[in-house]
Amino acid sequence: MGKAKNPRRVAENEAMAKTRMLRTSPQKLNLVAGMIRGKKVEKALTDLTFSNKRIAADVKKCLQSAIANAENNHNLDVDSLIVAEAYVGKNLTMKRGRPRARGRFGKIIKPFSELTIKVRQVEEQA
Repeated sequence: MGKAKNPRRVAENEAMAKTRMLRTSPQKLNLVAGMIRGKKVEKALTDLTFSNKRIAADVKKCLQSAIANAENNHNLDVDSLIVAEAYVGKNLTMKRGRPRARGRFGKIIKPFSELTIKVRQVEEQA
């Protein structure tokens, strides 16, 4: 008999990619995600390629994954895709420390983030 097919989490003209455990703070990652929100995917890829931020390479990888999902899994036209949503969430936090003067302990927090990118196919205006 088998299980029923899972319902789609996104609309018919959308595709999604998610990256977990990115080693940066959500605040820094959100700056890069904000750079690509609402742009066409070609422009977003170009912006990420030439960005000076370290995490931009990982964001670009996630965006390319969303584009590939749209093309291969959902049969969407790559040339008419825009970045509909790019949002950031917290993940785990590594706690590290360093001995300081007078027997104290300096707390070092190493946060991880997760990134979700949704691309949407839009009709071209004539």
